[in-house]
Amino acid sequence: MGAEEIKKDMDITSWPSDLAYEQWVALPVSGARPSARYKHAAAVANEKLYITGGSRNGRYLSDIQAFDLRSLTWSSLKLEIDPSADKSEDSGLQEVLPGISDHSMIKWENKLLLLGGHSKKSSDAMIVHFINLEMHVCGVMETSGKIPVARGGHSVTLVGSKLIVFGGEDRSRKLLNDVHVLDLQTMTWSVVEATQTPPAPRFDHSAAVHSERYLLIFGGCSHSIFFNDLHVLDLHTMEWSQPQVQGDLVSPRAGHAGISIDEMWYIVGGGDNNNGCPETLALNMSKLVWSTLTTLKERHPLASEGLSICSAIIDGGKYLVAFGGYNGKYNNEVFVMKLKPRDLSHPKIFQSPAAAAAAASVTAAYALAKSEKLDFPQIIDLNFNGVENNVPKKDINLEINAIKEEKVVLESSIDEARAENSRLREKIDELKSNHTELSK
Repeated sequence: MGAEEIKKDMDITSWPSDLAYEQWVALPVSGARPSARYKHAAAVANEKLYITGGSRNGRYLSDIQAFDLRSLTWSSLKLEIDPSADKSEDSGLQEVLPGISDHSMIKWENKLLLLGGHSKKSSDAMIVHFINLEMHVCGVMETSGKIPVARGGHSVTLVGSKLIVFGGEDRSRKLLNDVHVLDLQTMTWSVVEATQTPPAPRFDHSAAVHSERYLLIFGGCSHSIFFNDLHVLDLHTMEWSQPQVQGDLVSPRAGHAGISIDEMWYIVGGGDNNNGCPETLALNMSKLVWSTLTTLKERHPLASEGLSICSAIIDGGKYLVAFGGYNGKYNNEVFVMKLKPRDLSHPKIFQSPAAAAAAASVTAAYALAKSEKLDFPQIIDLNFNGVENNVPKKDINLEINAIKEEKVVLESSIDEARAENSRLREKIDELKSNHTELSK
């Protein structure tokens, strides 16, 4: 299955309802397009796709473009420097926004936050730029604490009011696998001291968070090796693990793009410097099962490295929105995929596959039943600094109710496992009986 283009003569105001499910479609664009690029950053806000920076022919780009998902038109954002922003040395405020690539961008409240990236302007520590979408001003946010070393090709994931930064490549091309947290309430950095075996140092990977608790890291590369491994960091226990996964085989890749929606994590593009990855993957983060949604033709624009993918909700429907990338040719098309509605009636629970799931369910249910006094403040707030936070009683009650719901589901899993064991015993007895008859 490939990608199609919406007919030029169709009513563009109704394009969301005209799409088939789980198929990439190239949207027609009215007027001028931004220059083709890769290793940019993208985010969706108020039914608009925002693109910042990127690279083309070895040149860092500094423009900010917006694509209106209703009118299907591009416009260039003209920003002014926020007079109240940080004016410290090396803040980068001589320019509205510096030319930058391999950075990350996250929407937070009415702002877009740009973290890290490579640029001509040197900096030893990671810089956080912001774009205020209401005021159309930008600047550099002042941060404190243990600020990470400057880097690009890292991942940034939002969990509650905290940003989690993993890995990347610093200015001297040193590969990293460290974890840092930026508290957006206080703009304070901290370092995560995790245990067990972390992922190998890497850049151009993807990251997602499941159930506000598990940080997932997939793929990426070192300077010579491309990865297809999946690693999980439990943000409560701060332990790394590399769980078993099931489903379709996934080839090694870097420069791919990923976005999580509910319990599904969608991966698009990437490559190994020789071939692009034409398939669009979906990982069920609760069951740890890979599946392939669609496979495009070779050399398709989405089989590229350095592309971006975002999620958008239009008229109640959920869509993937992809832009840019490089596969021997720079791309500037906008592709969308309409996702099938999914049943989300069950609470999200991170499970291991097959028998490990039953074992984990039994253990967790037993622990929940046994434990009367849980440390709810630590569970509710990702307290990376080891400082106690005052948690409202209402939030604790909500968490207690959520855990009770999980307990019910876990107990249901135990019942299912017991029922399966009973069926297997019956099957074994039947086989023994047949064996006895055959022996006679």
